[in-house]
Amino acid sequence: MPLPEGTLRYPRVLSIAGSDSGGGAGIQADLKTFAALGCYGMTAITALTAQNTRGVTGIHAVPPDFLKAQLQAVIEDIGVDAVKLGMLHAPEVVEVVAWAIRHYGLRQVVLDPVMVATSGDRLIAEETVQVMVRELFPRAAVITPNLDEAALLVGHPIAGPEALDAAADELLALGAPAVLLKGGHLPGDDVVDLLAASDGTRQRFSAPRIASRNLHGTGCTLSSAIACGLALGLALPDAVAQAREYVRGAMQAGAEVRTGGGHGPLNHGFAPRPAVRLPLPPGA
Repeated sequence: MPLPEGTLRYPRVLSIAGSDSGGGAGIQADLKTFAALGCYGMTAITALTAQNTRGVTGIHAVPPDFLKAQLQAVIEDIGVDAVKLGMLHAPEVVEVVAWAIRHYGLRQVVLDPVMVATSGDRLIAEETVQVMVRELFPRAAVITPNLDEAALLVGHPIAGPEALDAAADELLALGAPAVLLKGGHLPGDDVVDLLAASDGTRQRFSAPRIASRNLHGTGCTLSSAIACGLALGLALPDAVAQAREYVRGAMQAGAEVRTGGGHGPLNHGFAPRPAVRLPLPPGA
């Protein structure tokens, strides 16, 4: 017998990030990922980009007051089970996000420190980095930098797989409780990612490299998929494992498709799941 109307809800995931007009990364990739993994997606847009598969040609910032209005509208009505943080390009934007996390007691925050686009374009102001580290690293459940972003954060290149542990320790020392250091930019037939936590636990994830030019939005997609796992109640290592599996499937399914003249998108809809329905807590 079906439950009465109003006794169920969806797992709710909020993306606070920039918009990619080309549809492959940013808010657009996040929403595709949320839907594909059975979650209800919401957004608070930090910036608009003029962007395609070849690169970024312009960035238009959303005023901090309007970003705050988006956050208040979504959180106070719908609620949030997990948060994905993406492009936060200016100190005042980071401050608004930090306020929302504190004010609403948001948990399960996945911070993808978006600093460099797949095309190599710099997406974040230099003075923003320190504010992000101070205000958001301690409030995140996990940060998910790639090697270029990690190198910017620790101040030196990360030369090879043997350097991942030391780099993870440096990132944890900046205040993050856990870090997923993505090794996709390292050479080799296998891609190795390292999940490290402040309690000393370490877990390596390794899989054969997928040959594809369509890698635009992989970082956005991975962090969004991790947030979905956390919203569904998975422990962080399980959420990471599930997210990596989803991203690899989306990469494989989109590898032979041509979209634009540069780095194309993943195939986010290769195996969509029905929307998950959870019991509504009593009194909600």
